[in-house]
Amino acid sequence: MNLNRIIGMFLLGMPLAMQAQEKVVPIKYGDMDQWVTRKIHESGIIGGNTKLLYELGPTKEIDGNVAYVNQGGSPWGNSNVMAKVMGIVKTNTSVYPEQRGNGYCARLETHIESVKVLGMVNITVLASGSMFLGDMKEPITGTKDGEKALNSGLPFTFRPKAVRYDYKVQMSGEPNRIRQTGFSKKTTVPGQDCAIMVCLLQKRSEDAEGNIIAKRVGTVAVKYNRSQDWHNGATYEIMYGDITHDKRYVPELMQLGTGGYYARNSKGESKLIKEVGWAGKDEHPTHLILQFTSSMGGAFVGSPGNKLWIDNVNLVY
Repeated sequence: MNLNRIIGMFLLGMPLAMQAQEKVVPIKYGDMDQWVTRKIHESGIIGGNTKLLYELGPTKEIDGNVAYVNQGGSPWGNSNVMAKVMGIVKTNTSVYPEQRGNGYCARLETHIESVKVLGMVNITVLASGSMFLGDMKEPITGTKDGEKALNSGLPFTFRPKAVRYDYKVQMSGEPNRIRQTGFSKKTTVPGQDCAIMVCLLQKRSEDAEGNIIAKRVGTVAVKYNRSQDWHNGATYEIMYGDITHDKRYVPELMQLGTGGYYARNSKGESKLIKEVGWAGKDEHPTHLILQFTSSMGGAFVGSPGNKLWIDNVNLVY
């Protein structure tokens, strides 16, 4: 075997060796095995029931109507919230821990939540299960501008190659979605519901008025529109730079401004993140958005009965 052939074989083998050396980094609490259990006591006028809310974080129990702050350095927020509307304490639970093997996974559900008090309040809303990197400001005081309670994304300066996790999906089977905001009539939204994952890397700055301005550094998003059993180690490549001409580009999931995400500025004010353009292909981000949701279409839109299970969330380098 001559020297050139040996060198050629070595070079051909290099990509395989590089693939074998990938680095998989778990996101803290992303194995879904530890949960904070909150015992919230709803107001007597709506029954006075004790409801359980679940948060990803160190295993512990919190008893009492206390506004939640992420525990144990957990980077995760979710759509389980305590609301206080016109003095009435009410909860919504749409994310649950569920046993899986020797540990747990997260189950995200879309359902209808309602509260009715004669002469005071009559609210029925569609609530989807959502889990995201960031946090939620409690208590929620109404359905209007509820998205402003979310602080979406975390400081992050790396450039991972992909997002990897285990998932399972159950679709409602409905051909269309509904929109139910609490105060308007239920309406039909054309199109089948989907569960989604969105991962956005952003390079953020803040202007003199405190507005959050961002350029998109990296993008990956996927929607699930059919029921399927557990898929372990599903891996989705993060695309960098302007991807509008990439065949994998899906505008409804990946276009600038998608999701209408809010974050808090340096003064603690909630601001809509204004994505103004695509960053250069080699730029580094300042923040990472990662969200899993059981329904697609924004707040109060979806199909009751949709479920998305998530486990073992990692970033791949």
